[in-house]
Amino acid sequence: MVNTEKFIERLEKILKFYGLSASAFADKVKVQRSSISHLLTGRNKPSLDFVLKVVATFQEVNLYWLLLGQNTFPTVIEKSPSTPITPKIKKKISSPVSDSKPIDKIVIFYTDNSFESFTPK
Repeated sequence: MVNTEKFIERLEKILKFYGLSASAFADKVKVQRSSISHLLTGRNKPSLDFVLKVVATFQEVNLYWLLLGQNTFPTVIEKSPSTPITPKIKKKISSPVSDSKPIDKIVIFYTDNSFESFTPK
């Protein structure tokens, strides 16, 4: 369940980050200006359509951050959506426990409870 008060705080953070007024933000996201006003005052709750439009319009806005406060904002975009993330390994990595065991997978855990896994080639 989305906490409406926290959602409003995150929405205001987006407006401040991009330097947009509520009406300019509404125009950019292609929603009615009154809907932004109603969201910011707590009169209305965000619709799924609205949330998806925000995430589609602003690539730095993470869906989980906007809805639940998880992950971070702004999200750093370093690749195109069609390019898979692959680690750049310059030399063969061996296990710190034993040199005879090759590494099958590397998992990086972040403090925001997200993770990435890599399989060396």
